[in-house]
Amino acid sequence: MNEFPPGFLWGAATAAHQVEGNNTNSDLWLLEHIQPTLFQEPSLDACDHYHRFHDDIRMLAGLGLNTYRFSVEWARVEPERNHFSTAALDHYRRVLAACHENGVTPMLSFYHFSSPRWFAAMGGWEKKPAADLFVRFCERAARHLGDLTTFATTFNEPNIPMLLRWISNIDIPFTTVLRMKKQAAKAVGTGNFGCFFLGDADKLQEVMIGAHHRARAAMKSGPGDYPVGVSIALQDEQAVGPKSRRDRKCDEVYGEWLRAAALSDFVGVQSYTRCRVGKSGDMGPEPGVELTQMGYEFWPEALEVCVRYAHARCGEVPIYITENGVSTEDDSRRVEYIRRALTGLLRCLADGIDVRGYIHWSLLDNFEWIMGYRPKFGLISVDRVTQEREVKPSAHYLGAIARGNRIPDLAAIR
Repeated sequence: MNEFPPGFLWGAATAAHQVEGNNTNSDLWLLEHIQPTLFQEPSLDACDHYHRFHDDIRMLAGLGLNTYRFSVEWARVEPERNHFSTAALDHYRRVLAACHENGVTPMLSFYHFSSPRWFAAMGGWEKKPAADLFVRFCERAARHLGDLTTFATTFNEPNIPMLLRWISNIDIPFTTVLRMKKQAAKAVGTGNFGCFFLGDADKLQEVMIGAHHRARAAMKSGPGDYPVGVSIALQDEQAVGPKSRRDRKCDEVYGEWLRAAALSDFVGVQSYTRCRVGKSGDMGPEPGVELTQMGYEFWPEALEVCVRYAHARCGEVPIYITENGVSTEDDSRRVEYIRRALTGLLRCLADGIDVRGYIHWSLLDNFEWIMGYRPKFGLISVDRVTQEREVKPSAHYLGAIARGNRIPDLAAIR
């Protein structure tokens, strides 16, 4: 089997804070600019996608891709608590309209890591009122955007705090983390600062799972009629040694969110690499293996494993690959990563697993959180000074797959 099903979605993804630029009212913008900070550099203008979205979407469509996954920025839509910006909502209507004008299916994410500064100042996701505030935001945004929305997700990788708790092979400067959080609390003037990346994983999970179900119901109330799911970060978790804690990790990191996804319209699988798990937690890659710019092992086979894992726990709920990619300066490795990941996806389809789309991370070389702009995930490069875009060979390769709905011989498109 070398062909994908008719109607299969092929796309690329971005996230507002990582590409739009000057998201000055967000909690992450604040963390980028205080001292001390874990961020290697600030996001600043990012890719100026806020102004260049129409050209970027047209470029995506020109490659042969038919789907664009992007996020609506809460910090722009509700810059102050209880005050919603119609201008910001109209901006996202224009992004959605640009998708439709170019024959591109939009998949809208309502939360991709960044929050309004006022939300962080009240304690963020660790506080129970957070769910009410997020649901209200989703209801307001969906009322303005729902008629142009084709797919939506409530959260992007809400299980990341649980995943971070298992990392034992990286020396995290906890003193810097605490000082950064203290300085942020001082800056917002409340003596409190709750950030998605810095919060208590158990508290966040409890609040966010409840918020997911309620936000989904709010979106489903209209206008529009579109499936709503949640995107979950998954890894190919491999047990090492007889006392490996792999199974405990999987239950803790993935279990509750996969159960929530099973009650939704679809599950978004986001996969990048494998992880070796020993008796003390994550062990890190084996010596000598190929690593990406993020320090992950180059392991495209993780996608097949993660799809099978999600399917086993979510039953008949459709699966969309909402993120999959690799950070590398060597674009030939990106081509190889895509080829091997999609070959594994074809095996899943051959076994009857209901996978309906593949969305690559990312469309553009963008801001990668604390790592700054060094990691290159994009199908399209962005000049940091001129903002000029340049399409990479990997973009043409994925576009050829999308146009033919099959994996072509590499030599045929060179």
